[in-house]
Amino acid sequence: MRAVVLVNLGSPDSPQVDDVRRYLDEFLNDPYVIDYPTWIRKLVVHGIVLRSRPPKTAALYREIWTKDGSPLVVFTRLLADAVAHRLQDTSTVVVWAMRYGQPSINHVVQQLAARGDITDVTLVPLYPQYAMATTVTVVERMRKSMRVHLPSAQLVVVRPWYNNPSVIDLLARRLSAAIHSPDSHVILSYHGVPERHLRKTDPTHQHCLRTKDCCSVVSDVWATCYRHQCITMTERIAERVGLSADRITTTFQSRFGPDTWLQPFTDTKVAELAKAGTSSIIVMSPAFVADCLETLEELDVGTRKVFLDNGGTSFQYVPCLNADADWVDVLSEIITTTKS
Repeated sequence: MRAVVLVNLGSPDSPQVDDVRRYLDEFLNDPYVIDYPTWIRKLVVHGIVLRSRPPKTAALYREIWTKDGSPLVVFTRLLADAVAHRLQDTSTVVVWAMRYGQPSINHVVQQLAARGDITDVTLVPLYPQYAMATTVTVVERMRKSMRVHLPSAQLVVVRPWYNNPSVIDLLARRLSAAIHSPDSHVILSYHGVPERHLRKTDPTHQHCLRTKDCCSVVSDVWATCYRHQCITMTERIAERVGLSADRITTTFQSRFGPDTWLQPFTDTKVAELAKAGTSSIIVMSPAFVADCLETLEELDVGTRKVFLDNGGTSFQYVPCLNADADWVDVLSEIITTTKS
């Protein structure tokens, strides 16, 4: 029997301060997220962040919380249920987990082990691009749990789908449906990462960020380069929609701390466009497959405010794929065609 495990980032159990603090503690203490020496990471997280940030973050979560819970959890559960239905005749059990929060990867692996019939595990990190703070940490945690609870099962990991034609076509159709004016500028906003992470995931340690055009120089490094994969995804979507380069921009959001992060920043670019006379923008985030705090609050609320406050007049946010039926079909096809 094969198990398919869909894994997303995670969410606190509730928007209450204590639950948010516990979630942030787990998230920010991951060495793949804040990759400082342990003593520095502990000092930053426990000495600074957890003393001030939980009440502010909890307030933001309360703004987007639904009667069914966290949007990210709700959409991930719906997606897993739909994929399970789609694959019901393939001797496959489909489950879902969160890297941080509940249900944890370890808990889900224990449940699979208790069945006694799982021989293969297909891991689906729900991230279109490869990154240390997303793909790598999910894979490593899965391997650790399986070594203990499913040591004889084979693990297969679904690769990033940033350039998958079916995914590009699906996103392009959603974006096209939102474009009602030839004067609208499109922002494709991706989650930011520190530049240091790109250098760490560069297997050659000689390519990423060494030159301004590094992402355009053909290299095996592209397989693990987050920035290249984001830029490529934007280019493919633009080609499919028929947008010229001056009408679409790749940006990066959600930066944290004093590190040097990938640019341009979403909020900065949006403000610049508004001040330069752009009256209408459309924002979509292909880095997220499910709407969450970073999209519903940071983009649809926070970035909208930045744009309007700086002179813009029309702001449109395009929702994530969530549990859209076409996305279920595409993801199911990606899963079934992934080989050992």
